[in-house]
Amino acid sequence: MRVINNVIAASGLILIGSSVFAQSLPDAKKAIDAEQYQKAKAMLKNLTVTQPANADNFFYLGWVYLKQDYADSAKTAFDKGFAANPKSAINVVGLGAVDLANKDQASASANFDKAMLLAAKDTKPYVYIGKAYLLKPTNAKKAEAAIAVLEKAKTLGGKNPSKDPELFVTLGDAYSADNDANHAFSNYADAETLDPNSPSIKVAKAVLIKGAGNFDDAIAGFQEAIKLDPNYGPAYREMAETDLLQAGDPKLTAAKDKEAVDNYKKYLDLTDRSIESRFRYEDFLVYAKDWKTLEQEANDLSKIDSKDLRVFRYLGYAAYENGNYPAAMTAMNTWMSKADAKRIIPGDYIYLGRTQLKTAGQDSLGILNLKKALALDTANTALYGEIAAAQYAKGKFLDAAQSYSDYIAKSRSHTLNDYLKLGRSYNYAFEDQQKAYAKTKVAPDTSLNIKADSAFSYVNHHVPKPYASVTLFRARNADDRESDDRTKYKGYAKDFYEEYITEAGPTTDANKKTLLEAYIYLAFHYELSVKDDAKASEYWAKAKEIDPANKQVISYYQRHPGAGAPTPPSTPTPPAKSK
Repeated sequence: MRVINNVIAASGLILIGSSVFAQSLPDAKKAIDAEQYQKAKAMLKNLTVTQPANADNFFYLGWVYLKQDYADSAKTAFDKGFAANPKSAINVVGLGAVDLANKDQASASANFDKAMLLAAKDTKPYVYIGKAYLLKPTNAKKAEAAIAVLEKAKTLGGKNPSKDPELFVTLGDAYSADNDANHAFSNYADAETLDPNSPSIKVAKAVLIKGAGNFDDAIAGFQEAIKLDPNYGPAYREMAETDLLQAGDPKLTAAKDKEAVDNYKKYLDLTDRSIESRFRYEDFLVYAKDWKTLEQEANDLSKIDSKDLRVFRYLGYAAYENGNYPAAMTAMNTWMSKADAKRIIPGDYIYLGRTQLKTAGQDSLGILNLKKALALDTANTALYGEIAAAQYAKGKFLDAAQSYSDYIAKSRSHTLNDYLKLGRSYNYAFEDQQKAYAKTKVAPDTSLNIKADSAFSYVNHHVPKPYASVTLFRARNADDRESDDRTKYKGYAKDFYEEYITEAGPTTDANKKTLLEAYIYLAFHYELSVKDDAKASEYWAKAKEIDPANKQVISYYQRHPGAGAPTPPSTPTPPAKSK
């Protein structure tokens, strides 16, 4: 995806003086909703001085800090708000939200419980408990916790249902985060009924529609929000992200890329044009997968604000995606070692792990960090496949088999190819145990051999026509169960090799080695196990036709000098078709 990198240059970076700001809490809240965080902070800082007894001023100031990932500053504001009014339930919510950011679930729960007791029938603290659970990074568990709290809030009025649209839109956000589009849409509709002129509700509905892949209707929804408030920046940001999704159509790529840039420029123009705006722009570039622009932008930002460690996160992500692995390693190590541990997110472990997998001697650490990411975000089931591939490449086949098994069980994105990799992992793990037997004296786990065949069988039973290559894997897997003494062959692989010969078709340069393998197995089977000299001679003759210099073929004819040369086929084998 390409995104023109002059968005920031065109927008400029001009901090607006606080003297032009309105000085009321509703105006500050409106600025927060519009993602004008610098403006909101300036207003709220002024309000905490001019109205120090109003605890809500401190709460919303802390909330802005929390949304900007400054948990320590947020806590300071919430503490001051609680000091201004010890009965301020919403500031206790803020302290619980800080606990969540600090990954202290026990303290968060205690503060949320305390806040709900103080709140009585006031739904607003419940709303912000829900919002706290939905702050990024979120996951299914947090979404479910938000839903539980917000649904409880809906019952506080008894027969007099809540009239707070923010409650319903937040509940819609929670259901959306839990992938429950029906309940999300229902709550957005309730919110819209209560506040039909809210641009943020229009945007929330349109985002849900975008998630269903209905991009045109989503764009229409964002445009509705803009009609209500032409200065509502988030609508333009969401349109920019939707443009990028539409740009996946080659016919629309150029036009939609341009629209994305134009819409994001409008978003920047309408927000605070601060360092925080540039970080949000970098988030946009990550979303757009415009890694070259991101690396350039992150380097530029590091020269302006080298103290903000977040720049190293973006440098690491971009450098990895651009194939600049040494730079990625330096950036990710800087971020991971210097940033507060509470600010590390699953994506950081993912990119550190991926970079380590590309760095000599660090593949074990890479796998370990991918596992850390998965532990933090169990919903990211694609990581099982990524971990499995890394384990397979490192030769840790038993571990790879378990990871592929988990991936298949937990991800909806798995394919037949993953079953094939699962089968090969089990097969190679079994072979490794066979090789180790001489030293360990531990008998190989035959269940691995059975599981390998089950995976291979699954593949060939779910395609219109069996793959000859998969049948060959089944044959080799079965052959692993045979004795090293060919006179004791049980013929475990016989049927599979016969099927392979049929499926492989005429001999070609591409398949002659594997056909030779099949013929020799069957020849030994009939010669030494079944004692069927005629069938053995037939397969040895076919093997000799492919490779008369093969040592096993030569040995057979030395043992049976009267067998003679093979009878040539009645029609010549056709050459392989050129591709």
